[in-house]
Amino acid sequence: MFRFPELLRRCAIVVCGLLLASAITAANSAKPTAYYGYGEPATPQQIAGWDIDIRSDGKGLPPGSGSVQDGEIIYEEQCALCHGSFGEGEGRYPSLAGGEGSLQDARPHKTVGSYWNYTSTLWDYIHRAMPFTQPESLSDDEVYAVTAYVLYLNDLVDGDFVLSQETLTQVQLPNEPNFVPDPRPDVHNKRCMRECKDPNTISIKFEAALHVPTPTKVELPSENTAGESVYRASCAVCHDSGIGGAPVLGDASDWLARIGKDVGTLYSNAINGFQGDRGVMPARGGFTQLSDAEVTAAVDYLVEESR
Repeated sequence: MFRFPELLRRCAIVVCGLLLASAITAANSAKPTAYYGYGEPATPQQIAGWDIDIRSDGKGLPPGSGSVQDGEIIYEEQCALCHGSFGEGEGRYPSLAGGEGSLQDARPHKTVGSYWNYTSTLWDYIHRAMPFTQPESLSDDEVYAVTAYVLYLNDLVDGDFVLSQETLTQVQLPNEPNFVPDPRPDVHNKRCMRECKDPNTISIKFEAALHVPTPTKVELPSENTAGESVYRASCAVCHDSGIGGAPVLGDASDWLARIGKDVGTLYSNAINGFQGDRGVMPARGGFTQLSDAEVTAAVDYLVEESR
């Protein structure tokens, strides 16, 4: 006697099995396409956000303008502390003017007027990276004005000159003709077209792996020596000369009030940055790669040498 429901159940199982096998076969035989549909097309606004370069022909410059006279005021407030009132440079900061005719010297003096290639490069650098303690804080008009004043310091424009999106490309820097494309090939060998070696027989040995240095015992510096090393490399440019109101190393009167504070406050100000009445202390002195331990070691060295 047949059990009709049981027969239906068995038939359903067989049919499902056949359908599953067909689906697997179809999936295995399907060829992958070259396009998988990941992501979405970039919008004009997204493309504009990525397209931030300023080219030598002026493409990419924003609308705006700035005069030499306005630039002088901004320069004295934002730039002269490091670069000097006449672009001569203070301490270890680079000079912006002078150096004409020195590129053939043993120690050439490279400035905007003597070495740089394009005026647009100057505008772009000021726009992105200056002033040192507050990069990208200048408006486009202020960048035009400061650029105009730096050009004026190099005797490249007159005192009544106004720099703008339209006039910037008209200012040609003296050394621009000496920047030329390098036509040399990337590699010295020619591509093999016949009787070539079997790639499987070619091996590359790196020189570094062939010359393993003999291990030597390294004497670790003392804590004070480590702090001095960090100071010399990252802090001396301001604290040796007092640029920006920085307390000078070894000046006990300059450090008296600071040393009287909790040392944790000094550490925090050096690591996180500090805005005081006399100037600005950039976080980690502007050297963001320094670790907390390196910064605190430099602070300890400064305090110890300034008591």
